[in-house]
Amino acid sequence: MARYGLIGRNIDYSFSRGFFNTKFEQEGLEHVYQNFDLQDLEELAAVKETAGLAGLNVTIPYKESVMPLLDGLDREAEKIGAVNTIKILSDGRWIGYNTDHYGFARSLSEQGMTHQAALVLGSGGASKAIGYVLDSMGIAYRTVSRNPEDGQLSYSSLDKNVINEVSLIINTTPLGTHPNTVAYPPIPYEHLHAGHLLFDLIYNPPITAFMSKGLEQGCKVVNGQKMLEYQALKAWSVWNS
Repeated sequence: MARYGLIGRNIDYSFSRGFFNTKFEQEGLEHVYQNFDLQDLEELAAVKETAGLAGLNVTIPYKESVMPLLDGLDREAEKIGAVNTIKILSDGRWIGYNTDHYGFARSLSEQGMTHQAALVLGSGGASKAIGYVLDSMGIAYRTVSRNPEDGQLSYSSLDKNVINEVSLIINTTPLGTHPNTVAYPPIPYEHLHAGHLLFDLIYNPPITAFMSKGLEQGCKVVNGQKMLEYQALKAWSVWNS
């Protein structure tokens, strides 16, 4: 029996535990997947003592800060600058990977829209994987942040011109996640129209406030469910390669 898990903070809502334990049951695998809810990354030392641990997923807020604690990085994870999957080798080394980019790319490609430009809401670890995908697809993008760095936009700078320059807006922030489902990124929704696709990385609730406000303007919307499923399956392939 192998043991897998998720490290993050306040993750009782997590998708991964249910997804993998259902997968193990359906496939007759005597594995276990559990949450490691860490209030501080110093607690990771105790996780390393878990018997039979073979792989981990990583979520908010540790996708970037966990990287210096690993023994190595996959090339793409290093280039992205964020890790959401850790493979534990037989010699005990922990190697970081990123499968978020695979999940997002596959989910976005299923939407049937072509895009020249995008806005990425949020500047955390998830946004880095999104930016990596947009670069690979040749989609120009700007990052929007509460505390913008050089080259990034502030939410207060968003206006009709900025919104009309893009057809794709991706929410990588946790705003709107259960249980605070009334929250949403502060963008000027009144300037949205049917030519926009709003992609929310959140999956719980299935229709977030961000998505609802887009629907009111005639936008196409999609949540993060498929992205999560695809990245989870990719993580499984990493653990078993």
